[in-house]
Amino acid sequence: MSHCCGESGHPTPVAADAAPLTATAGHVLSQIRIEQMDCPTEEQLIRERLGAMPAVSALQFNLLQRRLTVEHAADALPEVLATIRQLGMTPQALTDAAQPAPPAASKPVWPLVLAAVAAVTAELLHFAQLGPEWLVAGVALLAIACSGLTTYKKGWIALKNRTLNINALMSIAVTGAVLIGQWPEAAMVMCLFAIAELIEARSLDRARNAIRGLLDLTPERATVRQADGSWKPQLLGEIGLDAQVRVRPGERIALDGQVISGQSTVDQAPITGESLPVEKGVGDALFAGTINQAGSLEYRVLALASDSTLARIIHAVEQAQGARAPTQRFVDRFAEVYTPLVFALALAVAVIPPLFMAGAWYDWIYRALVLLVVACPCALVISTPVTIVSGLAAAARKGILIKGGVYLEAGRRLSSIALDKTGTLTHGKPVQTDFLALQEGQDARWRMIAASLAARSDHPVSRAIAEHAAQQQTPLRSVEHLAALPGMGVRGAIEGVDYQLGNHRMVEALGLCSTALEATLDQLERAGKSVVVLCDPQQALAVFAVADTLKDSSREAIRELHALGVQTLMLSGDNPHTAQAIATAVGIDQARGNQLPEDKLQAVEALQAQGQVVGMVGDGINDAPALARADIGFAMAAAGTDTAIETADVALMDDDLRKIPAFIRLSRQTAAILWQNIALALGIKALFLGFTLVGEASMWMAVFADMGVSLLVVFNGLRLLKK
Repeated sequence: MSHCCGESGHPTPVAADAAPLTATAGHVLSQIRIEQMDCPTEEQLIRERLGAMPAVSALQFNLLQRRLTVEHAADALPEVLATIRQLGMTPQALTDAAQPAPPAASKPVWPLVLAAVAAVTAELLHFAQLGPEWLVAGVALLAIACSGLTTYKKGWIALKNRTLNINALMSIAVTGAVLIGQWPEAAMVMCLFAIAELIEARSLDRARNAIRGLLDLTPERATVRQADGSWKPQLLGEIGLDAQVRVRPGERIALDGQVISGQSTVDQAPITGESLPVEKGVGDALFAGTINQAGSLEYRVLALASDSTLARIIHAVEQAQGARAPTQRFVDRFAEVYTPLVFALALAVAVIPPLFMAGAWYDWIYRALVLLVVACPCALVISTPVTIVSGLAAAARKGILIKGGVYLEAGRRLSSIALDKTGTLTHGKPVQTDFLALQEGQDARWRMIAASLAARSDHPVSRAIAEHAAQQQTPLRSVEHLAALPGMGVRGAIEGVDYQLGNHRMVEALGLCSTALEATLDQLERAGKSVVVLCDPQQALAVFAVADTLKDSSREAIRELHALGVQTLMLSGDNPHTAQAIATAVGIDQARGNQLPEDKLQAVEALQAQGQVVGMVGDGINDAPALARADIGFAMAAAGTDTAIETADVALMDDDLRKIPAFIRLSRQTAAILWQNIALALGIKALFLGFTLVGEASMWMAVFADMGVSLLVVFNGLRLLKK
C-alpha cells in the first residue's frame, strides 16, 4: 500500500460524486478493483489520467474498498485498464460488484526480514568500525534494495506525474542520505518505512474488512427440495426464486425467505441487532445470515443470494465508505496545501543557511532530508477514513445502517427528534376495542360495510377493524370506486351507496359532525384510542375505536434521548387527544395530532428555522416528506425493505427505538476520536518540525515519528469496532 498524502492538483472535469453513478445513454458502468489504490494520491493520479480520456464521463472512488467505478463508452474498458496499468497499478475488472473481490496475494516477508538484518548490520559495522566504508555501503544498499524497490517505483511514478507523496519524499530523502554518505541511516530509514507500511496495511485491512465479515454468516450451500420431492444440498448461486429450502436446528439460514412450514426461534442479531431470539412460524420472514435455533423450518426463497438483506446491507455500507465525511474533506484539503509548503520549507532549509548564513552544507542538507520524511501528513489523512469506516461497521453490527460518514458525524449535533407514532412508538398493530352504532337496528350491516372498506386499506386502524371482522367471521361485500382520502380515511361504493370510513377530520370535512357525536369521539380519544366513523352521504352511521399498544423500548429510548440532551416531538395522524395520551405515557416533550404528510414536513421545517438539528423517525410513506427534509431521516424496521435501505439516511433494521440514542452516542464517540487523531497528528508533526530545525532530530527518528503516529491514529480509530 502507499501512504496518503500529496498534492491533489486541480480537479478535472470528471466528477466523483458521493451518490451512486448511473450510466447515461451510450455508456456503461464498470467496477474496477485496484489493489494499490487506497489514498488520495493514487486517486488523483488516476483521476488526472482517466479524466483526460474522451471515452470516460464520470469516476467514483471508494478508497477503503480499493474500488473504482467508471462510466465510459461501451468499448473503452480495455483502454481504461491499460491506462491504469501505466501508473504502475494492477486493475481488476469486477463482473459482479455485489460480490467481494478476491483477497490480494500475500507478499513474501523474507525480503523485509533480510532488509532488517542488513540494516542492523550496517549500523553495527559503522558504529563499531568493524569494516571498511565500502562494506558498510554494500550492506546498506542490500537493505535498501530488499525493502525499498517498491517505494522507489511508486515515488518515480508520482514524480513523473508532478505529484508529491510519501513514496516520492521517502525516495528523495533516502537517495539524499546515500549521496552525503549516510549509508547506515539511509538503510535503516527505508527498512523502518517498509515495516511501518506493512503494519499499517494490516491495520487498514481490518477496517476495510470489518463489514465484509458479515459474509461469513451465510453458508455456502442450502438444502433444497428437488422436482421429485427429495432434498439435496445446492450452492447458493444455483438456487432460484421460489425454491423451497429446509433449515435444521442450529443451522444458519442461507437465503431470505418466508416460512411455509414449521415453528422455531431465530437469532436475528447479525441483521437487526436484537438481543433476544424471535419466534417464527408460517408466513414470517427469514433473513440470510440469521441462526435457526429450536425447530426445523421450511421456507420459500424470496431473494437471490446477491440480493439478500445481508448483501444489501454490505453494499450500502461499502457505498457509504466511498462518500467523504466533512472532517475527511477538510483534512484532504488541508493536505493539498500542507505537503508542498513543507517541501518548499525543506528546500529552503537546505539552501538558505549555507548560502546566506555561513551554515554547513552537510548539516543543513541533512536537516532538509529529515524534514522531507516528516513532511507528509499521512497520519492526518489516513485517520479520518479509518475512523469513519470503523464507526459505520460498528453500527451495522448493531443493526444500524448508516448511509455515509456525513450522517455519522452529524448525529452528534442532533438537538431534536420528531417521531411518528404508529409503528414507531407503538407496535403498529392496534386492535378494535369499541363499536357504537349510531343508527338503531343496523349493527351487523354497519360492521359489514366498515369491514369491507377497511379490508381494502393498509392503514393500521383499518387493518385492526378488518382483522376483528375476520375473527367474527363477518361477511364482506365488493367495493367499487375505492379511493384513499390522504390523512383522513377511505371511500367506496357498496351496493350502489357511497360510504366513507375515516377519522374525526373526515367527518368535519363532510359536515356530518353533531354535538352528541363530538362528545362520543372526545370521550374515546381522551382514553387514548383512535376513532373512525362510518358515514354515508347523509349521516354518521357507526363509531369504531381502536387502541395501539406501546413498545416497552419506546419509553426507555425517550429517557435515553432526554439524558443526551435531545428534545422529542411526536407527530401523529391520530387525533390530538390520542396523540397527547401516548406522548404522556412515553414521556415525549411535545405531541401534535391530526398531522397530514405536509403538516409533518412543516413541523420539521419549523424546528430547523429555530436553529435545531432535526432527526425524523418514521416507517411509512406518509412520513417520507419529513424524512427527506430532516437533517437525518431514520427508517424503522428496514430489514427486508428495499426502499428503506436505499433511501433512508439511517435505517434501523428492527423496530427498536433505543438504537437512535445508541447512534447518537456512537456519533459522539466517532467525533471525539477524529479530533483526538487530528490533534495527535498535527501536534507531533509540529513538535518534530521544531526539533528538526534546531538539529535535534535524525532521519530514523523522523520515520518513527511519522509512521508511529500513523499507526497510533489507525489503532485509535479501530477502537470504534469494539463499541
